[in-house]
Amino acid sequence: MTASSGRRVLLASPRGYCAGVDRAVIAVEKALEQYGAPVYVRHEIVHNKYVVQTLEKKGAIFVERTEEVPPGNIVMFSAHGVAPTVREEAKRGRLATIDATCPLVTKVHKEAVRFAQEDYDILLIGHEGHEEVIGTSGEAPDHIQLVDGPEDVANVEVRDPSKVVWLSQTTLSVDETMETVDALKQRFPQLVSPPSDDICYATQNRQLAVKKMGAEADLVIVVGSRNSSNSKRLVEVAKLAGAGQAYLVDFADEIDEAWLEGVTTIGVTSGASVPEVLVEQVLAWLAERGFEDVEIVKAAEESITFSLPKELRRDLRAEAAELVAERGGAGAAEA
Repeated sequence: MTASSGRRVLLASPRGYCAGVDRAVIAVEKALEQYGAPVYVRHEIVHNKYVVQTLEKKGAIFVERTEEVPPGNIVMFSAHGVAPTVREEAKRGRLATIDATCPLVTKVHKEAVRFAQEDYDILLIGHEGHEEVIGTSGEAPDHIQLVDGPEDVANVEVRDPSKVVWLSQTTLSVDETMETVDALKQRFPQLVSPPSDDICYATQNRQLAVKKMGAEADLVIVVGSRNSSNSKRLVEVAKLAGAGQAYLVDFADEIDEAWLEGVTTIGVTSGASVPEVLVEQVLAWLAERGFEDVEIVKAAEESITFSLPKELRRDLRAEAAELVAERGGAGAAEA
């Protein structure tokens, strides 16, 4: 038996881009093609270092605050969604806007608005500071309180235990979310569930694939950025599924060869904001070290697609110029 015999890679399917990420990235590329640079994007369009760097080279400018965009320009809202106050900021700043919010995130926003109108206390399961949580909370700030995991349930206070509903960030671990929901139901037996699962299909499918291969893998490599919630959850799911080790890397050259010691089976997957080229580079890196046998571990078929933002069908440069003209020039950013 040679040193390399028996070495194999279990490659998760599905992995990588989900429909919402694909839509958002293409929206930036199309905007740059149609309107020319610069196109401003509020926050990273998706949480992936390679994607952001690639779009920057094409002329996208990423900003943290709407006020950083000069009047008369185009600003795109990221796939994670924004609060209504951000849309108002863009309007005051005389900016033309493109909304690249994932339709599944938009669904959660609409649920928040509806339950708030019905005067429910809304318990939003998610991670504090995440852009998606900030955006959803902003839809009904007087009705929403964040529940950051099962350990946070004891801190929840509601006005009427018979009118409480839970919603969630779309990129969480399914198991952890349901653990939080179960804990909430212990305190609030009449807790209402959303009309459909908030955790997106892509997040669930990628976690399911990792569960299927985790018990067989000595090592799982998740390709994704450290600020990507769904990528970090894949590392956690792999460990819980029985993987000996699990690590998150942006690029193949971040893999430590020491991780391979004593390893015969490596699982590979990628987060929902990761282009396939980065996975291919990891597979090539592993093949050079004897892991040439690749087996697909399929958990689900995905065929969902989303249409591009409707704003891409308009002349936004002309609209932006008109907005500035209405306010008499460069002072348009004033409130």
